[in-house]
Amino acid sequence: MKADIGLIGLAVMGENLVLNMESKGFTVAVFNRTVSKVTEFVNGRGKGKKFIGAATIPELVKSLNKPRKVMLMVKAGKPVDEYIEMLIPHLEKGDIIIDGGNSHYPDTNRRTKYVEEKGLLYIGTGVSGGEEGALLGPSIMPGGSAAAWPSVKPIFQAIAAKVDGGSSCCEWIGENGAGHFVKMVHNGIEYGDMQLICEVYHIMKDLLGMSADEMHKVFAEWNKGELDSYLVEITRDILGFKDADGKAMVDKILDTAGQKGTGKWTGIAALDLGVPLTLIGESVFARCLSAVKDERVLASKQISGPVIQFKGDKAKFIDDLRKSLYASKIVSYAQGYSLMMAAAKEYGWNLNYGGIALIWRGGCIIRSVFLGKIKEAFEKNGSLANLMLDPFFKDKLVSSQAAWRNVISAAMLNGIPVPSMSSALSYFDGYRSERLPANLLQAQRDYFGAHTYERLDKPRGQFFHTNWTGRGGDTVSTTYIV
Repeated sequence: MKADIGLIGLAVMGENLVLNMESKGFTVAVFNRTVSKVTEFVNGRGKGKKFIGAATIPELVKSLNKPRKVMLMVKAGKPVDEYIEMLIPHLEKGDIIIDGGNSHYPDTNRRTKYVEEKGLLYIGTGVSGGEEGALLGPSIMPGGSAAAWPSVKPIFQAIAAKVDGGSSCCEWIGENGAGHFVKMVHNGIEYGDMQLICEVYHIMKDLLGMSADEMHKVFAEWNKGELDSYLVEITRDILGFKDADGKAMVDKILDTAGQKGTGKWTGIAALDLGVPLTLIGESVFARCLSAVKDERVLASKQISGPVIQFKGDKAKFIDDLRKSLYASKIVSYAQGYSLMMAAAKEYGWNLNYGGIALIWRGGCIIRSVFLGKIKEAFEKNGSLANLMLDPFFKDKLVSSQAAWRNVISAAMLNGIPVPSMSSALSYFDGYRSERLPANLLQAQRDYFGAHTYERLDKPRGQFFHTNWTGRGGDTVSTTYIV
């Protein structure tokens, strides 16, 4: 018996992925650096199923049908490079190496080129959905060597989540690191969604004085409407969960957040490409601020803020919170899609933006009904410059403005931090502004550095310099970047 695919790395994601593959009719060969883990799995969760345990890399490769397909589910970074080097001597032309971890897309760009130079094919694929998604159907975002896609497509599309009458949440993304780039943006949007929900929770708790049970009921109601999503759903469940003493578990958890780096990578990519990814950036920094718990405790004893008091219609304000969350979410996705568009232009990727929304509709952490509207937006207008210009989302933003501004004003006046929600509104206001104060900024740059500027009364592309002090010369900088 030969296997259809091999997988290296039987940790949580790897183990559940191979169980998913086997349940769809595929035979899977498995290997793990700690070989005892292979034996435990084959005799445990994999007992009586179509698995082939391998004790060595050569043994794994020999057990595979051609073209051989080997998937790595190992820690991003050096371990991926090490396994690529271990596999190459045992593979033949046309065989495929697949990296299913959270690798940084520049690494996937590099590895695709390197592996193809060896006569092999390479896929870097994002896999989202956590343990449950891996077992029952994740969202899968493959990119790399296009010639490899026909060989892995039947397996990947079989194990991926299904939505909209059976559509698979897996489709080819693009060349080189495109798959891992899209997964990175997914994770960045995930950071944004989570932070926005946390800001709403903070306002409910501290400004409205709501209990966990009260908030649980609100999120349960929200999850039945336009905010229906995995993250709102689990927030509902978390707020309703009780510890052994009957008290809300969420109130007993230390307020310091962790992160694995994909949100940071998204922010860095945005800076590199010149895309204003403000909401996701603030979400990353909010986690960083939460991590300095001891400093915050000290500061809370020395720096006072306003006395928190809510005056108004509580039910109406809760509805304003719902609208604010939805409007901010639109901005988060608009920024994420702008980043993907900039990357596609920079790297020559032909990304299917509506298709990406479909891939994210099921299996992944940001799955929501909201993504169906994004898919529709790009189906109607494939050259849509910004998601906020789509008629549906534009109307939602405009109709939510009053509620959005009311919520952020109330939070600010009461000293409750809402970094991501307020940055979303600032981006919205900046994007809809015909004129921003950057004319003054350009004058400042020209004053101190002779960086030049363009004029409103002259054609674009003509640059000018003013001798602001009368002491400067006519020499100008050549480093002007618009």
